[in-house]
Amino acid sequence: MPESDFFDILAALRRSEVDFILVGGLAAAVVGVVSSTLDVDIVHSRDAANVARLLPVLESLDAVFRIQPERRIKPNSSYVSGPGHLNLITRFGPLDVLGTIGRGLTYADLLPHSVEKDIGDGILVRVLDLETLISLKEDLGTEKDRAMLPLLRQALEEQRRRERPVC
Repeated sequence: MPESDFFDILAALRRSEVDFILVGGLAAAVVGVVSSTLDVDIVHSRDAANVARLLPVLESLDAVFRIQPERRIKPNSSYVSGPGHLNLITRFGPLDVLGTIGRGLTYADLLPHSVEKDIGDGILVRVLDLETLISLKEDLGTEKDRAMLPLLRQALEEQRRRERPVC
């Protein structure tokens, strides 16, 4: 399995102007929650122009489906245009490309609940805000999601404290 280098995956997506929102454990890390994550999770815009920008990036990353990677099955327009989850492996590590998340939330649904963050070298990435990330983790309810909730809630409380006006 390739070594994970999340920055290279995200930078490649941004350089190609792919519209996506970072979600999951890496999103939590970008907004300041100490967490470990094993992959990059994104929800992307499924409009035709964005899919046309996304596919060459996936090709440049040598992305193939993680299930039976030895078969080297590559994502195509049909896969990327749908609402499903594409669990891919790239030369920089795992990448999950999600058409929807949670209760069918799309890129357009999540856009108002995201913020831009600089991940280094001037690369701006749209990241899900803490409130929405918490809500999604509550809805998904896996053991891993439940374990992450106390850290996310603490980070949200700290963020709110910093934003309160001092009287």
